[in-house]
Amino acid sequence: MSTLILPIAAYTFREAVRNRLFVLTLGGMVCLLGLTAFVGELAVTEQRQIQAAIIGAGIRLFAVCTVCLFVITSTVREFNDKGFELILSLPAPRSSYFFGKCAGFMLLALVISAAGGLLLLLYSEPAAVLLWYVSLVCELLLLVVLSLLCLFTFGNITVACMLVLAFYLLSRSMETIQLVSMSPILETHSLSQEFMNGMVQVIALFLPELHRFARSEWLIHGGDWSVLPPILAQTAVYTALLGAAALFDLYRKEL
Repeated sequence: MSTLILPIAAYTFREAVRNRLFVLTLGGMVCLLGLTAFVGELAVTEQRQIQAAIIGAGIRLFAVCTVCLFVITSTVREFNDKGFELILSLPAPRSSYFFGKCAGFMLLALVISAAGGLLLLLYSEPAAVLLWYVSLVCELLLLVVLSLLCLFTFGNITVACMLVLAFYLLSRSMETIQLVSMSPILETHSLSQEFMNGMVQVIALFLPELHRFARSEWLIHGGDWSVLPPILAQTAVYTALLGAAALFDLYRKEL
């Protein structure tokens, strides 16, 4: 298996280089730096803290969108160019293709996250930036595997992108949705209200708590490393589940 994983990972990463994703990353970081400097000039107090929060949120959104879109579009292009069939025709398990693609995409995610972390060092403490960086890498790992799963299952760019976006937004906002559903203002004790509260709690059980990943407040007040073990545990569990589902769809895919 390992004989194909490294070449596939290297090819995937070289494709990102050829597509000038790192030029895009550099341009995005420069734009974020300019926006942050502009907003900082408008701030009356706590200028540095506001800049750290804005640039942290911007880098997180940029990294998520760039990595997920590249995963989906590059894999679809490989399907259309028949490179996928060529690789699977080799005497090697299909899992080598999956793990090789994951490794290549994660290398891309590591580079983009590292570029954002270096930029954040201008506004935040190194320890807080390191915690933020590790949790962002965990978040991107989940989304890489999810993107491959959606693409293996549906084989359509639009559907895969929408599903990944819906999963991400719902996971990020689930804590807020739970708080709103349990608000005393909305408490009517009606059957429909109880049903909706129950549905929200059930959905929350199956989603990762992405609102705990790469929090901007760490960059302002400093991070507590005790939050990292739960993040790593969630990453391991959901990556294993999503990866198993992706491998199942990959093995049942007909050439």
